[in-house]
Amino acid sequence: MKKTGKYQIDMCHGPLLGKIVRFSVPLMLTNVLSLMFHAADLIVVGRFAPGEAMAAVGAAPAFTMLMLNLFLGVSSAVNVLVARYTGAKDKVNLFHTLHTSMAIACIGGAAMAVFGLLITKPALHMMAVPVEIMDKAALYLWIWCLGIPFMILYSFGSAILRSIGDTKRPLIYMVIAGVMNVVLNLFFVLACNMDVAGVAIATKLSNVLSAVLVLRALKSCNPEYRIQWKKLHFHWPVLKELLRIGLPAGVQGMLFSFSNIIIQSTINSFGWQAIAGSTAALSIEGMIHTTFSAFALAVVSFVGQNHGARQYKRIMRSIFICLGCAIFMALTLTGICHLFKESLLAIFNADPEVIKWGLVRINYQLTFYFLLAIMEIVGGALRGLGYSLMPTIVTLLGACAFRVFWVFAIFPLKPCMESLMISYPVSWVLVFAVNGTMLFMICRRMLINASHRKFDDLQAK
Repeated sequence: MKKTGKYQIDMCHGPLLGKIVRFSVPLMLTNVLSLMFHAADLIVVGRFAPGEAMAAVGAAPAFTMLMLNLFLGVSSAVNVLVARYTGAKDKVNLFHTLHTSMAIACIGGAAMAVFGLLITKPALHMMAVPVEIMDKAALYLWIWCLGIPFMILYSFGSAILRSIGDTKRPLIYMVIAGVMNVVLNLFFVLACNMDVAGVAIATKLSNVLSAVLVLRALKSCNPEYRIQWKKLHFHWPVLKELLRIGLPAGVQGMLFSFSNIIIQSTINSFGWQAIAGSTAALSIEGMIHTTFSAFALAVVSFVGQNHGARQYKRIMRSIFICLGCAIFMALTLTGICHLFKESLLAIFNADPEVIKWGLVRINYQLTFYFLLAIMEIVGGALRGLGYSLMPTIVTLLGACAFRVFWVFAIFPLKPCMESLMISYPVSWVLVFAVNGTMLFMICRRMLINASHRKFDDLQAK
């Protein structure tokens, strides 16, 4: 490979902490801005439209993530493989990975958009969305589905940039798109009186802009990572590896979303104010989640590159540094949020009943958010090492299946929001305990094997 470019980070040499922070902070800010697309929708409709409009937008997230998570899982595999081939200096497989991944994004994005348009109404009925907000929720989702291809292209393009340490340009592009989103939200809602349709159109236009900017960066970056659109293709060995690593993560994300849909359906049964309050709290959670999930993405790239370069001690150091940073961010930000939780919820909607429902979610979720941080770092480390199926199975059983069991077996014993919310931290403990044990065993075996190879090389000399 050529000399590292100005946007890239050499993950295989030099001190790790500074590089991990340099990698993670722009990614953190990018993810926060991405969430602000949805938060801006909620704030604008919550402040300048009828209360039901905010509930209609809030009824969508669980379904939208179900639609996207399969491809987000495959994009995490793109991150792993590009990082691995970069570390191993394998230009041929790197080329095939780049162009196979973008071919998946183009074809898969179009197919998912059509699928989403067809199943929106049945999905909302399945989620028991209240009749008074059904039409607005469906309209929001139909417009949202039209932007799916651009969201997937941005996700795959960002994964490629992220795998080589470039987290700055996605941040710049997200700032530009985010400003555009806020301006268009206000224009469509205040000037055009479009409420739900207006915020949906504003968000999708912002998605188009961010995707175009990322794709432009890939077309003009260093030759090793440059996308040549005429050479998009499916290279079957690479496609097989992408699916081997990415499908389990994608299926895991989809089933996570499915379990969240069941929980959201239960929340929906409490009425539109409960939906609005939970949605506002979820938006605040999301902002905090993106800070430590940036370190979960960092651990995938740093572990992946050093695994390709056979730098096993750096793998261990990368895991511990990312784990420490993630826990620190989770504890610090949740502590601050608890101090100002009522004021934060009031930003979205000042209705006291909405705030009351939002406080229940914050009290039961954010108090234990550091457990989610540990769970995600452990899962990211396993994916960076190429292990995807085992942690997926554990997560499906320990989180998804467990939450469904909780809703149908435990929740009826005490049918209240508090009983529903406590299922989350219990599931986080179950997942990270088992996956953490697996990671310990894999790393121990890896270090033992590396020590034996080093000894054999010395004997041969």
